[in-house]
Amino acid sequence: MRRGEQGQPGGRRIQLLRGRVYGHDHDHPTPGPLPHQTYAVLVGGPLDGLLFDITGWRPEEIDDGMALTTELGRWHGGRALYDPLPGEPCTPFGPGVVGRFRYSGDTP
Repeated sequence: MRRGEQGQPGGRRIQLLRGRVYGHDHDHPTPGPLPHQTYAVLVGGPLDGLLFDITGWRPEEIDDGMALTTELGRWHGGRALYDPLPGEPCTPFGPGVVGRFRYSGDTP
């Protein structure tokens, strides 16, 4: 069972992920967001709370969503699928977090 509160199952994992950028290890010199980069926050699923760098992405690339490699999903070494939330802006318009991608499932 995974619950998100500190001290409960899954709580430590969630604390380690929150505010970090996907692809940066916890001991990376700058695991958090960098200035002049554009991020989307990942909502739900095994990568909940991570930021994903979408700097330079075209709107159609954002609309396609993404399949992100993770060891935390249903399949070890599989991919977690994330899609932009309907009705939210999909075009990056400046630095910082500009949108959210919702978890939609796993794939091997």
